[in-house]
Amino acid sequence: MTAIQIHPLDNVEVLLKPCGDIPAGHKLALRDIKAGEKIVKYGFPVGVATRDIKAGEWVHTHNVKTALDETAEYRYDPAPDADDCDSPRLKTAGNLSEFSGYLRADGRAGVRNEIWIIPTVGCVNSVAAKLAVDCQALVGGAVEGIFAFPHPYGCSQTGADHARTRKLLAALCRHPNAGGVLVLSLGCENLTAAQFREALGPVDGNRVKFLVCQDVADELAEGARLIRELANTMKYDRRVSLPVSKLVVGMKCGGSDGLSGITANPAVGRFSDLLIAAGGSTVLTEVPEMFGAEPMLFNRAVSREVFNRSVRMVLDFKRYFTSHGETVYENPSPGNKAGGITTLEDKSCGCVQKGGCAQVADAVGYADPVVAPGLNLMSGPGNDLVSATALTAAGAQLILFTTGRGTPFGAPAPTVKISSNTPLFEKKRNWIDFNAGTIADGKETLDEVSRRLFAYVLLVASGERTCAERTGARGIAIFKDGVTL
Repeated sequence: MTAIQIHPLDNVEVLLKPCGDIPAGHKLALRDIKAGEKIVKYGFPVGVATRDIKAGEWVHTHNVKTALDETAEYRYDPAPDADDCDSPRLKTAGNLSEFSGYLRADGRAGVRNEIWIIPTVGCVNSVAAKLAVDCQALVGGAVEGIFAFPHPYGCSQTGADHARTRKLLAALCRHPNAGGVLVLSLGCENLTAAQFREALGPVDGNRVKFLVCQDVADELAEGARLIRELANTMKYDRRVSLPVSKLVVGMKCGGSDGLSGITANPAVGRFSDLLIAAGGSTVLTEVPEMFGAEPMLFNRAVSREVFNRSVRMVLDFKRYFTSHGETVYENPSPGNKAGGITTLEDKSCGCVQKGGCAQVADAVGYADPVVAPGLNLMSGPGNDLVSATALTAAGAQLILFTTGRGTPFGAPAPTVKISSNTPLFEKKRNWIDFNAGTIADGKETLDEVSRRLFAYVLLVASGERTCAERTGARGIAIFKDGVTL
């Protein structure tokens, strides 16, 4: 098979293999399409023809435009129960029902047992980085790594930006993958140590240490001493068998191509359905990449209240765009277009495939904790590192990241890279952990790949390191909107 019609209502098909000069992932017209007629893919409109298109003709940016604008109306029209959808939502059994992780005092599970150094202000980034390097001798046994997470904020911020920085950093300090945390402050920043302690709330003093660099003569010596104390506490931690219901998995895509919505994203969606059926949770973000595909998600809300929160999340992001004089459809990227994605609707309909067919259990704010089992929507931008950081802050112990173009980045949580096509997997073995391109190759079904992915995720949750972890690719980025003082 060289092309696929994704949905019976589609008037285009997607190439699974190159056809002449047209690359894989691009669209061909299944019939004659008139100028002004909707281009339908995934069973949804993904653009409008700008001229007449003949059957078999290439359908892309040269003859299609977006139909999106800044206005949209949403109506709560609940879809049938998600359990009735065509998916492999079956109870897991045997060795796919548990993983080996760290049970924390609050009942959550960690899939890593690491020491995280969290600067509350960018001024101490160099100190944090130096401490992480200097203390590497402590890594071993139960201490699986020591990592610093520099960022440029924590001072010269006001209002919502200041509050977001404080909330996100506090959430990272509470993350279950961190068996120990050193909170590193300067002493004169806007985000004061006292303010941060208040935002953080009650913590185990043996697991979370604080250092104000201006208060000590030698911050490196004092920081190293505190990290040794953390390592001493953590040396008794052990992995134990835990039910998969304790997993919270973030879902993200980046560098997408025309195959992402056919292979990698729906494979992640079916993984999500499997995990939810076993009592676990998944988190879908990238709100700007839901534009044009909202009905696929909103009509699966478990209640009108969740529907209203989901709509508010999208409308808030649209207002964010327009308040800066930007159009909501300033997307896809050049790389996306080269891979066959024509409009934002095209990109969004492929993006939301990661949500599977489960009902939407909740919609949460940026970096807010996930508390509802099931599929959660989270407010966040499309930017890879910003949204992956927010997924981590929300409690995701690991992140599934689908890509058709490839990227080396890694979030604070283990980041599993899933390729939409086999050539990328074969070319970038140092970036890509899992290949979903076998679906396009005709070697595996979607169900087979999703179950293989489920098994692989449990290996990662039990300690197998991802490519990004092996190469040391870890970082954070914090969402910023306002002024810098």
